[in-house]
Amino acid sequence: MQRDLTDSTVLRNLGVAFGHSFLGWKSLQIGIAKLEVSHAAILDDLNAKTKVLVEAIQTILRKNGDVSAYEKLKKLTRGVKLSVEQIGEFIENLNIPAADRKLFLELTPKKYVGIASKLVK
Repeated sequence: MQRDLTDSTVLRNLGVAFGHSFLGWKSLQIGIAKLEVSHAAILDDLNAKTKVLVEAIQTILRKNGDVSAYEKLKKLTRGVKLSVEQIGEFIENLNIPAADRKLFLELTPKKYVGIASKLVK
């Protein structure tokens, strides 16, 4: 007179697990639909991150044969909040071709994407 207990508890509770999962997904969809993107806040945050441009500066310095590019930029960027004016002043004092200097002075964090466009292809 033994009773077969194999999987009976699991089978009885499968519906509960799926039901909770379904409700969770529906709630997540409703929550995500309520989100709004603040483009102005994103742009302000991006423009405040001027250190993004340091990668571009280092790349051009290395292209022009400067082997100490990293060290120069390390001195400029470590422990300080870098402003656009400081970057401009640094670029003006670099020994690079005028075309590269002009490119840098026109560059902003919003415009700079590095080689991202090549990487996504």
